[in-house]
Amino acid sequence: MPYDRYIAICKPLHYGTLLGSRACVHMAAAARDSGLLNALLQGSNTFSLPLCQDNVLDQFFCEIPQILKLSCSHSHLRESGLIVFGACLTFGCFVFIVVSYVQIFRAVPRIPSQHGRHKAFSTCLPHLAVVSLFVSTAVFAYLKPRSSSSPLLDLVVSFVYSVVPPASNPLIYSFRNQQLKDAVWKLMTGWFLEAMNCSSSSV
Repeated sequence: MPYDRYIAICKPLHYGTLLGSRACVHMAAAARDSGLLNALLQGSNTFSLPLCQDNVLDQFFCEIPQILKLSCSHSHLRESGLIVFGACLTFGCFVFIVVSYVQIFRAVPRIPSQHGRHKAFSTCLPHLAVVSLFVSTAVFAYLKPRSSSSPLLDLVVSFVYSVVPPASNPLIYSFRNQQLKDAVWKLMTGWFLEAMNCSSSSV
């Protein structure tokens, strides 16, 4: 997504050649393969560990740090290697995103029209906010010391990085649609007027 926006804003005349169907297939395959490799490594490492405590997780999904807490094996070397691999993968993606957006934000002031600049910022900032929220909370969840971990904090952080970014994406991109904005405004004013009528009639 950031590369698409980078090409669209910084090199619009080359968009068709730089971001053709072949480039899209290669990027999608790279994302799929790196995610699959990470999932296979994490899953095979986690589920090969012997579990000597009860099988109840303080989580709403089967998350790897919670499973590692149930393990009686001290395989810190394997765990550290997988954390480093996952961190490098995440950091590489994040650096790619940041470099793309730095190039975009350097190009936006050169756009002649105010409307064009506003459109570029309104397209890029929501995606950057959602990605930053996901990466920061995921890094905190996986890299925080176990001693400072509490079940409630683990639950809140996991909820934030696993539910909030995917749920906020449709909302963020839908609110750029004027018809949806009008419908939400009409609904909110209707609720407000109904609440006011109820409170005045109860008095």
